[in-house]
Amino acid sequence: MRRALVAEYMTRYAISRRRICRVMQFSRTTDYYKSRKDPQELLRMRLRDLAVSRIRYGYRRFHVLLRREGWKVNLKRVHRLYRLEGLSMRKKTPRRKVSCQKRENRPLVKSPNQVWSMDFMSDTLANGQSVRILTILDVCTRESIAIRVDSRFSANKVVKVLEEVATERGKPNSIRVDNGPEFTGRMLDLWTYFNKVTLDFSRPGKPTDNAFIESFNSRVRQECLNAHYFLSLLDAQEKVEQWRNYYNIIIT
Repeated sequence: MRRALVAEYMTRYAISRRRICRVMQFSRTTDYYKSRKDPQELLRMRLRDLAVSRIRYGYRRFHVLLRREGWKVNLKRVHRLYRLEGLSMRKKTPRRKVSCQKRENRPLVKSPNQVWSMDFMSDTLANGQSVRILTILDVCTRESIAIRVDSRFSANKVVKVLEEVATERGKPNSIRVDNGPEFTGRMLDLWTYFNKVTLDFSRPGKPTDNAFIESFNSRVRQECLNAHYFLSLLDAQEKVEQWRNYYNIIIT
């Protein structure tokens, strides 16, 4: 603050620095001093990039990701830069005018297992019980890799399904997901890290970033969920699996 005043008075009144510092009782040595600290611009840029792609992550999760990438930085510094950049998580996500960075064009998907797409659907059983449906799609072949029905899904259950599917057909290079709590948890993050799989998050309010799974879910809704009554979770899983096999036969 005092340095700014010294510079302003020198310009406004055409007075020497020595005289202004004497009047303000401000050390000239302090006024001349220039900080030699690294401004951390590269680290700040990387932190901003992570915040754009993973909006549900806090500074502790960003610290883990930065350490994985080779940044030798402690948690306190990440927290300080996180606050200075104004990246603190909002307690309530705004419904309108969501500000996001424009997504760069994704590379073309040229082979099976290169990119998977994953999302959740909701439905009810005949007795009114709510169920969640996990759908996984191969973006290249449009093949339905898996559909699972359960009363609720945690990150652990999502990882379990991915492990089962990966055992049968191998792991993908990337998985496209939204920012739901099941996909932003630590368990899925650890699984993708140790298996060298990239999580490609959609921008908030932009379902077109994951358009293939949205289109597939619409077909599941029309041709399967709306066409059957499900008496139990087991009945729902059996009927959904039958439709999945039929769908995969049609598209091949």
